[in-house]
Amino acid sequence: MRLLLLLCGLLSFTVVADEARIAAAANIKFAMQQIVENYQQDTGAKVRVSYGSSGNFVSQLSHGAPFELFLSADEKYVTLVEQAGLTADSGIIYAYGKLALVASNNSSLALDPQLDGLKQALSQGKIKRFAIANPDHAPYGEKARELLTNKGLWQSLQPKLVFGENVSQAAQFAMSGSTDGGIVALSLAVAPEFKQRGRYLAIPESEYSPLAQRMVLMKGASEQAKNFYQYLQSERARQVFSDFGFGLPDKR
Repeated sequence: MRLLLLLCGLLSFTVVADEARIAAAANIKFAMQQIVENYQQDTGAKVRVSYGSSGNFVSQLSHGAPFELFLSADEKYVTLVEQAGLTADSGIIYAYGKLALVASNNSSLALDPQLDGLKQALSQGKIKRFAIANPDHAPYGEKARELLTNKGLWQSLQPKLVFGENVSQAAQFAMSGSTDGGIVALSLAVAPEFKQRGRYLAIPESEYSPLAQRMVLMKGASEQAKNFYQYLQSERARQVFSDFGFGLPDKR
């Protein structure tokens, strides 16, 4: 029995070792799930994806986390790991992120592109809690703060803010009704898992600075990781990103 368990353990390790290890920003979770499914159907190869905030991944990579490919929600985090000498090169922009104003079906918050409904509800004391990702380490939180500052709402809204550890958690807060609304990634708002639970409105890109999402291979990345990196630049993968509300870079 002991020998059998040992063999099973070795087989399990072999399967895991054959999978490329990917760190991906939380805002691309649903798009990535579709892309990974397509990739496995097309190639038979597998990848293992962990989702989280880009800033936290930078910390993990700096401490030796064994990821082979990093897909950031903001290219500045790729620059940080590149400057630390951890990457194969400077990577490539794979998508442009967009913001959405969201609320649960039970919320009375009016959604409009200029955030006038939010401003009015705030002045009337109707906003008790409002969700964004933590702006200290989550790019969509930073953009939400930038937008709210530009709209003159940041100071008055601050006491009401509930920070998600990442933008996916912020979307859960807003769409579940735990908060009166939130500002999250459009790519999450359009996903069926969230769309059926609430309302959303894409915020005009002219209202905040561009959010270029860059990916990069780490030094020593396996052939499996390199293959998936190339697949993410294929037309089939780009179409999935587009379906989930991302802007696309020009093809090289």
